[in-house]
Amino acid sequence: MPELFFQEQDQRVSVEAGVTILQAARDAGIIIESPCDGVGTCGKCQVQLKDAAPGSWKCEEAHYQLPAELQEQGYVLACHTKVYGDLIVVAPNTAKQNKTLKILSEGESFQYEIKPWFQKVYAAPKGKTFVLAGGKKVGEEEGDTTKQFYGLAIDIGTTTLVTALIDMNTGEEIDSLSALNPQSLHAQDVITRIHMASKPEGLVLLYGAIRDEFNHTIQELCKRNSIESRYIYEVIYSGNTTMIHLACNVNPEPLGQFPYTAVIRGGNTVPADDLEISPYGDIYLPPIISAYVGPDITSGVLAAQLEKKKGTTLFIDIGTNGEMILAQDGKLAGTSTAAGPAFEGMNITCGMRAGNGALELYQIQPDGTPKTHVIGDVKASGICGSGLLDIIGELVRVGVIGKSGRLVKPDKGKYPDVLKAQMKEKDGKPVFYVAEEVYITQSDIRQVQLAKGAIRAGVEMLMSALGVEAEHVDCVEIAGSFGYHLRESSLIDQGMLPEAFRGKVKFVGNTSKSGAKAFLLNQEVRTYMENLVDEIKDVELSQDPKFQDVFVKALTF
Repeated sequence: MPELFFQEQDQRVSVEAGVTILQAARDAGIIIESPCDGVGTCGKCQVQLKDAAPGSWKCEEAHYQLPAELQEQGYVLACHTKVYGDLIVVAPNTAKQNKTLKILSEGESFQYEIKPWFQKVYAAPKGKTFVLAGGKKVGEEEGDTTKQFYGLAIDIGTTTLVTALIDMNTGEEIDSLSALNPQSLHAQDVITRIHMASKPEGLVLLYGAIRDEFNHTIQELCKRNSIESRYIYEVIYSGNTTMIHLACNVNPEPLGQFPYTAVIRGGNTVPADDLEISPYGDIYLPPIISAYVGPDITSGVLAAQLEKKKGTTLFIDIGTNGEMILAQDGKLAGTSTAAGPAFEGMNITCGMRAGNGALELYQIQPDGTPKTHVIGDVKASGICGSGLLDIIGELVRVGVIGKSGRLVKPDKGKYPDVLKAQMKEKDGKPVFYVAEEVYITQSDIRQVQLAKGAIRAGVEMLMSALGVEAEHVDCVEIAGSFGYHLRESSLIDQGMLPEAFRGKVKFVGNTSKSGAKAFLLNQEVRTYMENLVDEIKDVELSQDPKFQDVFVKALTF
């Protein structure tokens, strides 16, 4: 049998001849980033073969074509390279890379009384502590353990995870940890994950990945704060509808097929058998608004208290799914739109996640020179989502990118000469350099157009559903880790948000997590939100014939 040696992981793997490098890695528990699930379209599973003997491997044709210079250095796509002999494989160590990710954990919240679903009562005569859930005894512990009373609020994002350890006696957030959602290494967006999880082996892989990450995080939080995991009694899962299904090991296939229904409706608890917490513990799932407007938005509505705000407020989680709520004097409507993974740096030539080396800020000064910032204060090696939107917004503003989205050639443009010098050709096509080795292409701009067009179309359709004009929106709240790192000017200059929103944008942070904390600490808000969700109007864009026209119009800058 052929043997693979994964050099960065220092691991040897024996495989059957004809298996792909990607599958061999997965079978061995080695993670190679493959957000398209091995279809061959994303180009992210690049690995280098060292001193490979002729006939020891064979590449099959993929949609994504590696640049010639990389092929000459021995790079191949792991998903389309089959093994027939011994190989030394140099694959990125994702565990090291993911430690540098920049993930927001804080968000807007409100005041509430501490009244958790779980309670602990010490019975002195018996020398035992009774554990109650909903007023009913579910277990008992030796001695007085009432001070050891913890819960977890977990924001399950498509790309990132944020877990907060909460003292349920005081409501204090003791600690929090952020991590990459390991599912994103196998399937980058919601649709790809639904497709992957519809197959039994795919669901096993995706559920196992996130379960293991949860347990690793739980143990790390306990170790850092000198507590025992058996004293964690409840966990709140707050995420989009698909992520909740996958975190509960439930096949999400119905979400991807008409009439797009959720198997899980939320507003209930489920056993926490696979989590390393108290044997009496459970998981609470906040109510789901619709198939594509999930508990993360329910948590956001709760944290931002949208139904109690006067006037008109638009609440948007700008990300892969583009979930949004429009609140008008207590009346709420919600929708979502498939923006795609461009905001996470996916399908972008020099795209990357928000870690060390990612260009995250790009501003053109009055003299035409760019002002930039790179995460980690190192040399730029790629562009993350916030940097990408900055770049596009600024280049549209100064005329490097035209209204149609085309790069304007230097001899036809009226933009500063210092920027004209950054317009070059690569493989016979125009590219614009934003750093020494980092650039954007016409294809990248198109990806942003599709993403921002989807968001803008969702906003327009949602306002239309409630008969609201952009000028009459009083406040625009941008939620989520990604949205927090954006600038109002970037969102408006490129047309993702209407000009009428200028000066009205507020960044509220990770309201999914802060809302999850409220669900953990106050059982009364559960009933309140379960009733409120039933009153939120679901605006289904896929069934509206006007959506396509609005979307096409929103593509222009």
